[in-house]
Amino acid sequence: MRLLTALATFSIALSAQTNNAPTMAGNGNKPERMEWFRDVGFGLFIHWSVDSQLGSVISHSLAGASKDYRDRYFGELPKTFNPRKYNPTDWAALAKLAGIKYVVFTTKHHNGFTMYPSKTTEFGLQSTPFKRDINGELVAAFREQGIAPGYYFSPDDFLHLHKLGRKIQRNIPEVAPAAVPGLMDLDKAQLRELLGNYGPIDVIFFDGPAEGLRELAWEMQPNIVVTRGAIATPEQYVPGSRIEGPWESCITMGTQWQYKPTNDVYKSGTELIGLLIETRAKGGNLLLNVGPKPDGELPIEQEERLREIALWMFVNQEMVYGVRPWIVPSEKNGNETYWFTKKKDADVVYVAVRPNERWKYGEWKDILLRSVKLAPGGKVEVLGQNDEVLEYQPKVVPKTTWTQGADGLRVRAMRAQRLYNDRKWPNPVVLKITGAQAAFAAPEVSEAKWRWDAARKVAVLEAELKNMSNQGALEVGFEYRSVKGLDLTERAGNFTRTALVRRTVTGRFTAEVAWKPGDVMEFRAVVRHPLLEAFSIEQRADVK
Repeated sequence: MRLLTALATFSIALSAQTNNAPTMAGNGNKPERMEWFRDVGFGLFIHWSVDSQLGSVISHSLAGASKDYRDRYFGELPKTFNPRKYNPTDWAALAKLAGIKYVVFTTKHHNGFTMYPSKTTEFGLQSTPFKRDINGELVAAFREQGIAPGYYFSPDDFLHLHKLGRKIQRNIPEVAPAAVPGLMDLDKAQLRELLGNYGPIDVIFFDGPAEGLRELAWEMQPNIVVTRGAIATPEQYVPGSRIEGPWESCITMGTQWQYKPTNDVYKSGTELIGLLIETRAKGGNLLLNVGPKPDGELPIEQEERLREIALWMFVNQEMVYGVRPWIVPSEKNGNETYWFTKKKDADVVYVAVRPNERWKYGEWKDILLRSVKLAPGGKVEVLGQNDEVLEYQPKVVPKTTWTQGADGLRVRAMRAQRLYNDRKWPNPVVLKITGAQAAFAAPEVSEAKWRWDAARKVAVLEAELKNMSNQGALEVGFEYRSVKGLDLTERAGNFTRTALVRRTVTGRFTAEVAWKPGDVMEFRAVVRHPLLEAFSIEQRADVK
């Protein structure tokens, strides 16, 4: 078999977290609530604030803005915010159909505008023509559909900074809530309103310094799950490596969190379904964002994508709920990628088949799965179809068959469920394998570390190969890329790989890279197995 067509990529489960994860000391999330969170797997993020009327980035246009802009923003925008078409019952019904299990709503973003009538500030819904309690109605509507309610809450408050005459900015010590007079008291008062007036809240996402606030949340509602502020929440990307324990990727449909009426580029439904599959395969939750229009409706592009996801989830939801990572997140064979999840408490593995070209209706496909071995009495089936009928072709029996070979599990299956009139359903088909066993032990590599060799002016990367995966030899090395100038949660550019070195025993390995003082780099260890590649969790290096 040719190595390039046989490679699968996956990651090693480590206790380390992504580089935007907070310190876990004092984490008050209950273990049973963490299990619930991991089981549900799919949430809806809703970014909406008073500046949706402008179609601007939410809140951040205030940073660096003139006094005139700030005065008109805080003084005039509330007077015209009137989402008369707001109907959270419709949002919740669509979310349920799409398979959403929890919602996270922007109760207050960085600008300080409260999407509920707060007694702590004049900059909130009570100062708009609308006046209704958007947050309260949303919580009730989603709860009625069986969707767990959750909040986004920003500890930053740009109006508070504006009133104090301070520069509006974020992520510097001078504007942290604990450093700004009155801000922590304001945040706590608002949090008490949100957690005291709307019944049980399942999830809260603190987009900023959470110390002092997350403790209050756990005190008021011990069953609440704090996401950002207590677990890893990579933003706008799915980590290249699997993270041990609960984590959540939050991702937009287009390029902006809030409604963007022009100049936006949306991901396709196929891309969004792929992100959901990849996130679940790596053990995380997907928090998929929508941005309502200022009149209260969802943009049609966002509704369309939720409905495409709804159809896929109606067929394949088993792959998403109550699952954990398989021994590998994915395998690659030629032009096809197979993504895996495993049912939490059973020997059942799900495989999403994602070819570069769609799997045509009525077409047989031969699939080789190298990481799976089928136990005696096991079976393989295609989710959503009965393997008995290909419509209008009674002589064709689309029965899934399989054989276990030395090179892996070989499956022959047909896509036989017609989901579109033109039979051109572009999205992944999912195999369900009952009686699945691991075909091999995955190789393990430790978290990568780095040090600066001042004498030679090079960075030295270091990691440890922890097992040989029953192989006589493996190849090891590192990958790195620049994240200089990017937000902690942003990613851009591809990894550069060091030369791989052949190893026949476990132990430490190193590589030298030509970084320079001032560089900010992300890096990880890589190990190449004859059938796959594995990566450690990405780490960050600030080169001084």
